[in-house]
Amino acid sequence: YAYEIDYTHALTHTNTLRLLLSPLPDYLQAVDSWLDVLLPRIKPRLYQNGGNIISIQVENEYGSYSACDYDYLRHLLAAFRARLGPDVLLFTTDGNSAAELRCGTLQGLYATVDFGPGPNVTAAFAPQRLYEPKGPLVNSEYYTGWLDYWGEPHAGSSPAQVAQGLQDMLQLGANVNMYMFQGGTNFGYWSGADYKGRYKPVTTSYDYDAPLSEAGDPTAKLFAIRTVISKFQPLPEGPMPPATPKYAYGPVPLRKQGEVLELLDVLCPGGPIRSRFPLTFEAVKQAHGFVLYRTRLPRDVWDPAPLSSPPNGVCDRAYVLLNGVRTGRLERDGQMTLNITGQAGATLDLLVENMGRINFGVNASDFKGLRQNLSLDSALLSDWLIYPLDVDSAVTRGWPPPTPQAEGSRARLGPVLYTGAFQTPGIAWDTFVKFPGWSKGQLWINGFNVGRYWPARGPQQTLFVPGSLLSASAPNNITLLELEGAPPRPFVLFLDRPLLNQTVSPQAGTELPPP
Repeated sequence: YAYEIDYTHALTHTNTLRLLLSPLPDYLQAVDSWLDVLLPRIKPRLYQNGGNIISIQVENEYGSYSACDYDYLRHLLAAFRARLGPDVLLFTTDGNSAAELRCGTLQGLYATVDFGPGPNVTAAFAPQRLYEPKGPLVNSEYYTGWLDYWGEPHAGSSPAQVAQGLQDMLQLGANVNMYMFQGGTNFGYWSGADYKGRYKPVTTSYDYDAPLSEAGDPTAKLFAIRTVISKFQPLPEGPMPPATPKYAYGPVPLRKQGEVLELLDVLCPGGPIRSRFPLTFEAVKQAHGFVLYRTRLPRDVWDPAPLSSPPNGVCDRAYVLLNGVRTGRLERDGQMTLNITGQAGATLDLLVENMGRINFGVNASDFKGLRQNLSLDSALLSDWLIYPLDVDSAVTRGWPPPTPQAEGSRARLGPVLYTGAFQTPGIAWDTFVKFPGWSKGQLWINGFNVGRYWPARGPQQTLFVPGSLLSASAPNNITLLELEGAPPRPFVLFLDRPLLNQTVSPQAGTELPPP
């Protein structure tokens, strides 16, 4: 069996920056520095050195970018050869079209392709044969499903379709690496985004409808694949490993702990940054999460006046508060104007959320925050206090102090922090947490950032919580940051199964039937 370790996706975002600045010696220096650490660890494990690594992928779908920089590919080829020697097989992967292969391949790097199930496998491999007339047919990413985007139906493909595609490739004698073979989770803030005419953030779950689920459990697709493989080689003896046990720990009540605006000293202990005009996340060295932008109304606004952002001026969602009261939101590729009223000197806050960086395509230079000046009735707003929030460190330190408000206290329209705790019946099994009546936010369990929830947008309704995050003997602490609006009776519900396929229309707010 051959396994692929895919490290190239970690570099994808940086790779695309070279569209803006070419050449990029700083970028190449960073690449070389990374390869100086990575490749010496791989070299002893190469096949020719007695290990089990038979080939190394140098770039991933570089042909999908418009730079088409062969000097860059030559640099990588030389870097890998210098560190791994002349005998290792180096290869690239690109989409199975002549245009993608033209810019993604280089003599000295074996060209492979990627594609999903389709009616004609021979035709799917034909572009590879144009660049590699001899040698193995290789599908380096055979798509067993697909990723989900917030607000769209749960993606997937049928087990029969995936199994038939695999059988067709194996009958050709082709080599196959399945992407994904096991689903995963974009814990914390690590879910990315695509740009396909508009910004499309990816869900926390990366279940992918893969043969092994997000929780690592076998699915019908796995058994269909196993049946196909049995036609070409003997299967391992013994039974299939079972699914890991799951447990429905039930409802856990939460209490309002405090509003974000009340906790800025805890969430931003270094204090705000002063700037005449807004600064991006990157300018204040905030890679993920949230930044609060604060200014004051320069004049009395008795009649509703538009608070406006230019197109793509807000990346990605801004929760707007006036004197601590939530008045609405501004959203990338969505509402960019909000009418407000208030007296001169009123505090205007915008809590801006980074929903995930674009990590594929030509738009991957994806700066976050208030990227352009905001205006009030066409007059630019200035004199900002900028708070880079470090919620994760605050949660890890064990804050907030134990002074929660009484259960059932008046729910606010966010952003508000809630806490709670539960004990298990002496076990620490995998589980899935659901958010009845909640809108959008972030969840931590025992200080670990589980990820974003957004049941109002869907399709994902539950977050996967591995049992390794839980304690079988001590209380398990929950911290929840609700950005928009909590239910009247705040609680979360732990289930023994995932709910990934319910979508709520962001326009109408009405539920759509599962796909």
